[in-house]
Amino acid sequence: QLQLVESGGGLVQPGGSLRLSCAASGFTLDLHHIGWFRQAPGKEREGVSCIRSSGVSIIYPDSVKGRFTISRDNAKNTVYLQMNSLKPEDTAVYYCARLAPRYLHCSGAVEEYDYWGQGTQVTVSS
Repeated sequence: QLQLVESGGGLVQPGGSLRLSCAASGFTLDLHHIGWFRQAPGKEREGVSCIRSSGVSIIYPDSVKGRFTISRDNAKNTVYLQMNSLKPEDTAVYYCARLAPRYLHCSGAVEEYDYWGQGTQVTVSS
């Protein structure tokens, strides 16, 4: 059974850091493109980052460039999202997802991802 499980969320003060984990089971992460998304209350889910099977990473919104980094540990079959200098506007539920194999390139399009984790809450507040 294919499954993605996120962890690492929590409450952090502005300027703090968190590292989110996305552990996969039932398939090998490094054979797929894996994306991180977030959804704030009342807003649409947006793409944050994606790591290709090759290991090349992409960061989407300008608002997180230079602060967020995506990486992968093949031995642990896990993808990470390192988030630094967190801001209150980063508050959201964060999800990881697998790009459906029929798509060749990372994207921020929610509909192109076929397996999703349950999400992990990140709250940035003083």
